[in-house]
Amino acid sequence: MLLFHLDPNLTETLQRQLREKIANAILDGQIPLDKALPSSRKLANELKIARNTVVLAYEQLLDDGYLIAKSRSGYFVNADILQGHAEKQIRLNDIDAKPMSWETLLTVRPSLQQNIRKPKDWYNYDYPFLYGQLDPALFPTQHWRECSRDSMNVQAIRSWSVDHFDEDDPLLIEQIRTRLLPRRGVWAKPEQILITVGTQQALWMVAQLLLKPGRRFAMENPGYVDMYNIASLLTEDIQLQPVDDQGMQIDDSLSECQLVYVTPSHQSPTTVTMPLERRRQLLDLAEKDNFLIIEDDYNSEINYESNPTPALKSLDRHDRVIYVGSLSKTLAPGLRLGYMVAHPKLISEVRAIRRLMLRHPPTNNQRTLALFIERGYHDVLLRQIHRALKQRWECMSKALQTHLPQFSTHSNIGGTSFWLKAPADLDFRKLQALARKQSILIECGDIHHFDKSCSAHLRLGFSAIQAEKIEPGLERLARLVPLAMRER
Repeated sequence: MLLFHLDPNLTETLQRQLREKIANAILDGQIPLDKALPSSRKLANELKIARNTVVLAYEQLLDDGYLIAKSRSGYFVNADILQGHAEKQIRLNDIDAKPMSWETLLTVRPSLQQNIRKPKDWYNYDYPFLYGQLDPALFPTQHWRECSRDSMNVQAIRSWSVDHFDEDDPLLIEQIRTRLLPRRGVWAKPEQILITVGTQQALWMVAQLLLKPGRRFAMENPGYVDMYNIASLLTEDIQLQPVDDQGMQIDDSLSECQLVYVTPSHQSPTTVTMPLERRRQLLDLAEKDNFLIIEDDYNSEINYESNPTPALKSLDRHDRVIYVGSLSKTLAPGLRLGYMVAHPKLISEVRAIRRLMLRHPPTNNQRTLALFIERGYHDVLLRQIHRALKQRWECMSKALQTHLPQFSTHSNIGGTSFWLKAPADLDFRKLQALARKQSILIECGDIHHFDKSCSAHLRLGFSAIQAEKIEPGLERLARLVPLAMRER
C-alpha cells in the first residue's frame, strides 16, 4: 500500500506532491513491478484527499512514462523507466581499512579561512540589520516573470539552448554596453565585456591570472573579506592600505605592487566615497609604476544627497582599470549575474579560464536579464529601490543619533549600511548574542580588519529591513548595549 505524507500547507498542490512522491518511490525501487498500484478510490481514501487528485497524478505519471496502464488491471510501474539505473551494491565495512587522511591529500584548505556568516533564516527575525540581503518586497516579480516567460518562447529557446562554448548572450552584452555602463561614465566595445557569475567569479578569475607567489597585492583595510581570502590563496605578499574618510589612502608604497583592489564608490565596509582627486592620483601612480587596478563598483548607483560619482574606469586613459559590476545588490543576490570590463587581451584570457570552469553563465538567465534591461524595467527598479532605500537611510540616520549616540560613524551619503565605531569597553560579540535572542540581527566588523589591531566596529545594513521597523529595532538594540559593556 502506498502511504505518503502530503502537506496541504505547502505552496505545491497536493496533486504535484503526490506525483513527485510516487515518482521518487518508483526510481528508488520501492514499488514492485508486478503489482498494481492502489486504485484511485482506495488511495484517495487512505490519504484523505479527493479522488480526482489521485486520478490526475496517475495520468501525469502515465504521460511521463513512469506508469503503464493494463486493461482491467490498473496501473503498473513502467520497467523502461528504470533502464540505465545501476543496481544498488551492498557495502561491507572493512574493519582493517585506515581512515582517510584528508590533511595530507588536500593542497589548500579554504574552509579554514574566516568568512562572513549570516543566518540562513534571517528573514524570520523581526529586525534583520544585515548587509547584502535585499527585502523580497523590493523584487520586481511581475516584470521579471514577464521577461522570464518571453525568454522561453520557441525562438528564444533555439537561441540560448545550444552550446555557446565561451560566448555570452549578445543582447545582454549590448544592453550592458549601451544602458548600464554609460550610467557610470564607462564606454566599452563588446570585446571588452564579459558576463560572470556575480562579482565573486570575476575577482577569482582575475586573481588567478594576475597573482602568484612573489607578486604583491594591495587592498583596503578594513576591506572586502572574500577578496582577501582569494588573494591569500595565491600570494602571501598582501599589502594592507589604511582607509580614511576619503577611502583608500594612496601613497608611494603602492609602487611595489602588481595589482591593487579598491572599492571607490562606496568603500567596503565603511561606505565612504573616494573623491575625484584621489582617484586621479591612484591612476597616475598605476601608470607611473606599471600596476593594474581592480575596481569593484558595488552599490555605485546608491547615493542619497548627490549624484553618483563617475566610476574610476571612466577616468582610465591607459586601460589600467579592470572594472567589475554586479546586479546582486539591485536585483537579487541569488541571481549571481555580473560583468567585467577590461582590455580585450585580458578579457580574452579571462574568457578562456572561465571556459575551463563553466564555459559561460546560463544563457537562459542571460536572456531574461537582457530583456529586463532592454524594456526599461531595470531603470524603473533603480528608481524604486533608490526611493525605498533613501527612506530607510533617513530612518537609520535619525534613529542612530537618537538611540545610539555613543557609536560614531563616517559621513555616510550612500550605500546600504552604516559602519559604526563602538565604545572601547563594548563586548560586541556579547551584544550580538543578546540582540539575536531579541530577534535582532547585527554584524560585527572585526572580520573586515585583516591586521586585527582595530577597535570594535558594527556594520548595520538596512536593505533587508522595512523602514517602519528600523527605529523600534535600534531602540531595542540600545537597551541591550549597557548589558554588553565590559567591567572596568
